[in-house]
Amino acid sequence: QVQLVESGGGLVQAGGSLRLSCAASGRTFSNLVMGWFRQGPGLEQHEFVAAISWSGGNTYYADSVKGRFTISRDNAKNTVYLIMNSLKPEDTAVYYCAADVDYCSGYGCYEMLEYDYWGQGTQVTVSS
Repeated sequence: QVQLVESGGGLVQAGGSLRLSCAASGRTFSNLVMGWFRQGPGLEQHEFVAAISWSGGNTYYADSVKGRFTISRDNAKNTVYLIMNSLKPEDTAVYYCAADVDYCSGYGCYEMLEYDYWGQGTQVTVSS
């Protein structure tokens, strides 16, 4: 079992920044591929945002956030981060942290079904 707890969401004006954190427990963190997904208001589907490999050497981003968001991890602190810059109103969503106990790479890491454990989500609201 893996427990994931997100934090850092909030209300920010367009153009602003936020840093989301996700603290993991219950399993060796450095063996987990970590991802961030989001679910916008009124939408049923979760949208892939970013993912990071075990060591942090490989990162993957949705086109919609590339160049604005950065995913990173601190294996000593069992935490993955999502730094969000130049936020837009369309970034408004509940952001979820997810953990994959198996290996994935490239577009394989973009799929919700790849991930085994999920956090409860944190709300990010970007005002115009």
